[in-house]
Amino acid sequence: MARVVVDVMPKPEILDPQGKAVLGALPRLGFSGVADVRQGKRFELTVDGEITDEVLAEVDKMAETLLSNPVIEDYSVRVEVDA
Repeated sequence: MARVVVDVMPKPEILDPQGKAVLGALPRLGFSGVADVRQGKRFELTVDGEITDEVLAEVDKMAETLLSNPVIEDYSVRVEVDA
């Protein structure tokens, strides 16, 4: 079995109120040096068999149609290798 990860983030031009809330909370909790925070989503898909170009294309289609909202979010698909 192999794992494919889909990371979904708001597009840069989209406001991220959750990220701003985290950014505002960090100094109150004693953390400094963080200039910005963007909050996104991570999906881990465990697939049967080998990761082929066809499997990655299918995951890309899943990301585009279900896992993200392409109007306001960008996504990336990558294979995660266990160490």
